[in-house]
Amino acid sequence: MIIFSHPTGNANVRAAAIGLLDKSLLGNFYTSISTFPGDSLHRISTLSLFSEVSRRSFDPRLKSLTKMWPWREAGRLIASKAGLSKLVQHETGSFCIDAVYQSLDRRVARNLQKRARIGTNAIYAYEDGAYYSFKEAKRLNLECFYDLPIGYWRAAKRLLEKERFLKPEWAPTLVSFMDSDLKLANKDEELRFADRIFVASNFTASTLREFPGTLCPVEVIPYGFPPVSTGKDYTFFSKRRPLKLLFVGGLSQRKGIADLFAAVEALRNHVELTIVGLKPECCNCPALDTALAKHKWIPSMSHADILSLMQVQDVLVFPSLFEGFGLVITESMSQGTPVITTDRTAGPDLIEHGRNGWLVEAGSAQALQATIEELILRPSVISEVGKLAMDTAGRRPWELYGQELAMAIEKHLYTVV
Repeated sequence: MIIFSHPTGNANVRAAAIGLLDKSLLGNFYTSISTFPGDSLHRISTLSLFSEVSRRSFDPRLKSLTKMWPWREAGRLIASKAGLSKLVQHETGSFCIDAVYQSLDRRVARNLQKRARIGTNAIYAYEDGAYYSFKEAKRLNLECFYDLPIGYWRAAKRLLEKERFLKPEWAPTLVSFMDSDLKLANKDEELRFADRIFVASNFTASTLREFPGTLCPVEVIPYGFPPVSTGKDYTFFSKRRPLKLLFVGGLSQRKGIADLFAAVEALRNHVELTIVGLKPECCNCPALDTALAKHKWIPSMSHADILSLMQVQDVLVFPSLFEGFGLVITESMSQGTPVITTDRTAGPDLIEHGRNGWLVEAGSAQALQATIEELILRPSVISEVGKLAMDTAGRRPWELYGQELAMAIEKHLYTVV
């Protein structure tokens, strides 16, 4: 049986948990906040003040196996809404995201010995939330499965370092450069403890080549797609109106946001850009504020509303410079809205350039602008590419990801035994 741990939960975590459950491998799911249909937290989440809690809804089949420690994460959500920036300051704030991850990690570690006595033989945990639990698991001779959702930190520093010099005005958004030496050392220890590493893209796997030592086997299992939409309408395409571009993600230059703004600046009369995403916590970046003021900016939306918004856009632009996968890619493709993304995402694993989407060189505003210009000149191609994007999405539902992950874990455990 496996202890499965993640402090916040998202689509891939949900699919992984259900995959383990269906294979009868899940012992317990440890998280910070979870809601299930009909419970008190679910009812609270319907109130606008607590809308963020609605993002933590899980399949009711997990309810009896879920262990929850909500207070640190609840403090983070409240402090963020109240603008109490010192409380959520990177690494040092009492309710920062690092504190949330470490709090749950320590809780899991303290419970492992008890769980091992009743049959737990492995733990599955994620980057920044596995150090203490993996350390205890090694002491108890338990198997450690590690999930690296974003590429390896040394590769990130190398690839993003030049951004700090080429675009110094955007440097405040590159919060990963604020990580302490201790945090980075713990990331490396998590990797050393692991018996199997799972990643969702070949790009992420490639970044691990920069690890200064020997690693356990790395397995690539791409994430799944949401259900394919049937509501996409392509009949309104015309050269007579601006091309509707959408960006969804954190407002950081790691996501290539500065390149996007530069690409559309020369095309202002021909495009309409909508941005959905939050600024990095405790980030003061005047360049970002100036750029956002020129376009439609929505700080936050529910997942359902984002999918609906995707349906009425022409193209999703996701020019990330360093991305473990990019869930918005699969979400947009499932809604029939094709994607322009880069070679440093899961794009190359999912997209054939010009057929079901477009791939551009990471960090090149010129390449991005050229691709957008082609679509302005030939908007009819968007419907062809969008339909093929939906075909791609239909062949890999989230259930398949969960099944493949569970099968890989089961195979490893069987081999160990």
